[in-house]
Amino acid sequence: MDSSGLYLDITGFAHSTPGWVQSLAEIWTKNGLLLFGLLFLLVWWRARTLGDRAMALAVLAPLATALAYVASELLKTFVHEDRPCRAVSGALPSLVTCPAVGDWSFPSNHSVIAGAAAVALIMASRRLAPLVVPLALLMAFSRVFVGVHYPHDVALGLLFGASLVPLVVLALTGPAGRMIRTMRTSEVRSAVRFTGPGPARHG
Repeated sequence: MDSSGLYLDITGFAHSTPGWVQSLAEIWTKNGLLLFGLLFLLVWWRARTLGDRAMALAVLAPLATALAYVASELLKTFVHEDRPCRAVSGALPSLVTCPAVGDWSFPSNHSVIAGAAAVALIMASRRLAPLVVPLALLMAFSRVFVGVHYPHDVALGLLFGASLVPLVVLALTGPAGRMIRTMRTSEVRSAVRFTGPGPARHG
């Protein structure tokens, strides 16, 4: 798959934007995934007063996202695609440091994580969809904007993460829900503090 033409168009546009836009893009592409981590924590905290299934989905959200990242890393070992900031002839310098040789381009780990996290969070709380979907798309776009990924790296990365997470969550929701129920009714205080009392004990 060759998306180098679109890559040149996007990176050319990136270099035409004001410096503050480029700086924001650099900050977002490096640190934006932390926002998904914060949302995981907020969903978990809210689920402490909800049912066992809600807590299971909250706990599985970061776990499924982590598994998507591991799968992405494994895929990189089979697809040795060099970074476009080195491989594309005539490309402008990337806005961030071009990753070292051997840090392969396909798929974009950032995009896999963003797609996985967005779907996992939506499964845990549908009301987050209007927030997390744009954030995931913005993360993916930023990786091309700063010059370290091809468009196909991020597009397929998003789809890969978003497709893998539901399989993991659906497979583990039942067992996780039973574990949550056991923890909530146990005498182990740390377990109850982690899971919360659930709706029956709240208040």
